[in-house]
Amino acid sequence: MADKKIFDPVNNQVDFISLEHEMLDKWEAEKTFGKLVEKNRGNKTWSFLDGPITANNPMGVHHAWGRSLKDIYQRYHASKGFDLRYQNGFDCQGLWVEVEVEKELGFKSKREVEEHGIEKFVNLCKERVEKYSKIQTEQSKRLGYWMDWDNSYYTMSDENNYTIWSFLKKLFNDKKIYRGTDIVPWSGRSGTSYSQMEIIEGRKLVAHRSVFVKFPLLERENENLLVWTTTPWTLSSNVAAAVNVNLDYVKLRASDGELYYFAEENLEFKRLDKQFKDKKQWIDGIPKLKTIAQIFKERGGYTNEGTVKGSELVGLKYTGPFDELHAQTEMGGFPFKKDELEIQNVNAINCHRVIDGGKDGIGNDNVVAGEGTGIVHIAPGCGAIDNKIGQKESLVEIAPLNDSAEFIDGFGWLTGKSATDHDTITEILDYLKKNGSLVYVEKYPHVYPHCWRSGDELVYRCVDEWYINMDWRERIKKTVDEINWIPEWGNERELEWLENMGDWMISKKRFWGLALPIWTFEDGSHFVIGSKEELKELAVEGWDEFEGHSPHRPWIDKVKIKHPETGLIGTRIPDVGNPWLDAGIVPYSTLQYTEDKEYWEKWFPADFVVECFPGQFRNWFYSLLAMSTVMEDKAPFKTLLGHALVKDETGREMHKSWGNAIWFGDAAEKMGVDVMRWLYAGQNPEHNLLFGYNLADEVRKNLITLWNTYSFFITYASLDGYNPQNDVVNKTDLTQLDSWILAKVNIFVKDADEYYKNFQVFKFMKEATRLLDDISNWYVRRNRRRFWKSESDSDKTAAYYTLYTVLVKYIKVMSPIIPFLSEKMYQNLVVNSDKSAPSSIHLTDFPEFDEALADDKLIHEVDTVINIVSLGRSARNKANIKIRQPLSEIVIYCDDKTKTAVDRNKVQVLEELNLKNLRFVDVDADLVTYSVKPNFAVLGQKLGKEMKNAISQIEQMDNLEIIKKLKHKSIIQITILNETIELTVDDLAIVETPKEGFSVSSALSTIVGINTHISAELENEGIVRDLIRQVQNLRKDSGLKVEDRIDVELKCDENIENALSENKTYFMTEVLALDLKYSSHDLQHKTSFNINGNPIELSIAVKA
Repeated sequence: MADKKIFDPVNNQVDFISLEHEMLDKWEAEKTFGKLVEKNRGNKTWSFLDGPITANNPMGVHHAWGRSLKDIYQRYHASKGFDLRYQNGFDCQGLWVEVEVEKELGFKSKREVEEHGIEKFVNLCKERVEKYSKIQTEQSKRLGYWMDWDNSYYTMSDENNYTIWSFLKKLFNDKKIYRGTDIVPWSGRSGTSYSQMEIIEGRKLVAHRSVFVKFPLLERENENLLVWTTTPWTLSSNVAAAVNVNLDYVKLRASDGELYYFAEENLEFKRLDKQFKDKKQWIDGIPKLKTIAQIFKERGGYTNEGTVKGSELVGLKYTGPFDELHAQTEMGGFPFKKDELEIQNVNAINCHRVIDGGKDGIGNDNVVAGEGTGIVHIAPGCGAIDNKIGQKESLVEIAPLNDSAEFIDGFGWLTGKSATDHDTITEILDYLKKNGSLVYVEKYPHVYPHCWRSGDELVYRCVDEWYINMDWRERIKKTVDEINWIPEWGNERELEWLENMGDWMISKKRFWGLALPIWTFEDGSHFVIGSKEELKELAVEGWDEFEGHSPHRPWIDKVKIKHPETGLIGTRIPDVGNPWLDAGIVPYSTLQYTEDKEYWEKWFPADFVVECFPGQFRNWFYSLLAMSTVMEDKAPFKTLLGHALVKDETGREMHKSWGNAIWFGDAAEKMGVDVMRWLYAGQNPEHNLLFGYNLADEVRKNLITLWNTYSFFITYASLDGYNPQNDVVNKTDLTQLDSWILAKVNIFVKDADEYYKNFQVFKFMKEATRLLDDISNWYVRRNRRRFWKSESDSDKTAAYYTLYTVLVKYIKVMSPIIPFLSEKMYQNLVVNSDKSAPSSIHLTDFPEFDEALADDKLIHEVDTVINIVSLGRSARNKANIKIRQPLSEIVIYCDDKTKTAVDRNKVQVLEELNLKNLRFVDVDADLVTYSVKPNFAVLGQKLGKEMKNAISQIEQMDNLEIIKKLKHKSIIQITILNETIELTVDDLAIVETPKEGFSVSSALSTIVGINTHISAELENEGIVRDLIRQVQNLRKDSGLKVEDRIDVELKCDENIENALSENKTYFMTEVLALDLKYSSHDLQHKTSFNINGNPIELSIAVKA
């Protein structure tokens, strides 16, 4: 050991955030990422496919979880030598961008966009995407997310859009593209429909004003159907009323003489009772719902006049509450007419009859008892299920709303009013009250679909949309089984979605998005264009205006084509595409499928994708699988890792309006990115991640421990001039603890490699924390004197070699997770001592497992000792005796293997626990007595009122026999009502009572007891140890160097002086004191404190 300037000095008060910015600047200046790409270029490929992030707002911490996982696994595979593409993706098109631009412009409707001009609006959407893609790029760099940021893909690109055209062309050729009229969820605010995929995303808990109304029966005086609905506006379009033919319907006579029919079961049914009691799926301030019986009792009472079967009601005719509207009188329906019904002079009014509700597609009743009345009002133009029933029953349809969700002409005083507006509903209720239809109004909490971007309440409209016929779903299912799903249940979830999904609605009546390449003709036919070249070939008008522009509205709208077969001139439909088409095609568009098939084959399928699970089974995963099935009948990726949601520290979802949302930029500069990445990596992705600053503080302790251990090494290695390249160590120089910690980190390398490889980084993060504790809290602490001693010998060199090797291997393994801190440490530990080493830790290879270092026997032995020490500390804590207070003995009951390990390491145990003697006992009764008590909470749920019987039987059993069985995880059998009941360790609690004078702690078959008697001699030694701690704290607070020798002055009472007198040599050695005086503490650095109630004044100074 000679060179004292190998390592840079380390400040033990580390600023992790400043450190991260320093490393970012270093990587940028040295072009480290580019060097990594070149290092692995041409090697075996590992293909990662990035799910595009929506370039519409700054990143939140929820985005950072997925992006951290992506970066972690890319860094790992790069360290294994794989060639990677590093292509980030930005999702650019769709309503999410349009809504934000509308907000900026102050627009509240689709009509305002059209008045503003589609071209100007689309350009603003592009500008927003470009703005936020740049912001997200910089935020991703701050995260340490290494990507080729000059080569990101954008779903608005020509390449992406034209590749989707080729996908749709294949489907068109297979006759799978069609235009259909259907009842679909619709946003009046956005003026567009929602697919089956999207509607689930926007479901919200709301309280609607639901109504009970009466439909008077014709030819039956004072008899009525009782109908209930949560959407009163749909009553304007009522056509029929459906019952369940198998249900019993009560005939209830109200106090005013009116008779009402409704399901008998509903009379006393406690609606939403559980939700109200649990306050789940409930809204504050909404009162408990009344039963129908209560409602009529409050109206003067009622009598029950018997029941009839639902089948007996079928065919009865009634008067609707809005029969005076023009729409109700139009033959064939309104505004869309069914020709055959128009010819037959059928309108809504003469369709007003009771019908059989029937069953849905999987055999369930469409009309059930429970919530509502068991009679459902049918409006075929306002609901998907109603529409199917209407088709079966040959009913007309009344579609009341325009694309702004406003009533159209033909609806009298309702025309022009928004169906979901609060004031409109109020007017409808007033109208129902005036015409005598209204029975009761209440606020009813339920989950209802809303626009998942704009937040407005959806309605159901009858509209023309474009669909993909999904009768080829079995082909998709085959690709699902080719994929490694993490978690495994992802396979089943995706198959379930594929089994139950309908046809894929691909059109949106909006502006900014994929221009669907569908042209229609006057004969009702349509034609799909598959490429830009085909469009140019068939274009007869508008090509010159379009050329030079991207394939977006409004430029693409100007192109007219000539049908290649009929010769008719066609116009493009104004619709844009479902945005999941944009993201689903990326395994083809980003890999140059249409331009360079060889390149595509090199990187397809992707080895890995990662994305948030909720929703993606029916969105991105589905579109990827479906589109790849059409293109090549292959799965587009091999492994899919799904992660759950990010919630706040209390488990609530994060929302800006709740004030608990955390933006990535704020978190990065407050808690630090390495802390965030550690938190993300340590979470089982199958479960929701709780995120917050308090949790970050706990995680940061790991980084502080690592830094302090590194600082300890650098400080002493610099003092002694240790050079890892020159100072050779023989294996014989290594101590037991050297070999142990080297074996531990060697196993860590092996386990981490396996966990990284299997995308289970969260599993080895626990190991990372345990190993860090082993390094700092056992190895370093147990070996401090080897580093402190003044002589430089082979033993000290072995200690330096061991700690250096362990730290370097540890940070290399952890570098994909904590890229900043690991880089900072690597620069000092490795680059400063070895000029031939790679210039960055991220250019090094992943460490290799060394068979020669493996020593499972040694690991077990030392780990056993650590476990005994842990139990000893627990016993001390139970007795409330601090570790600095020496005690007389530790007594251990254990098996022979543990006994051998402890006996061989007796000194370590005694030193760690500050004890004088250690002995073993052969029977546990020498330390504890046992009793068994029932776990009342568990048994109460399990046995109910028979619990007393069970307790009686347990009390009559042999306690020792029960304990023996429970410790070996066996079962205890009792008999209740002639039935054998099995009890486990969860049902019973083993209570340990220590022998007098001992405090005990146990685990499995090991019991550790400490003698709690403290003699005067032991008490004095404890006082001195407390004094040592105070001096060491003062040294640290005063900024003294670790090697500084000091003078000490104390002002204290006789008890403290006597304690010091008995232990003076020990005290002087521990604090590096050369002189000790009892006087007024006049030295440079001062403090005062109490020990055992005795006031003490302490001062120290560096010896001149």
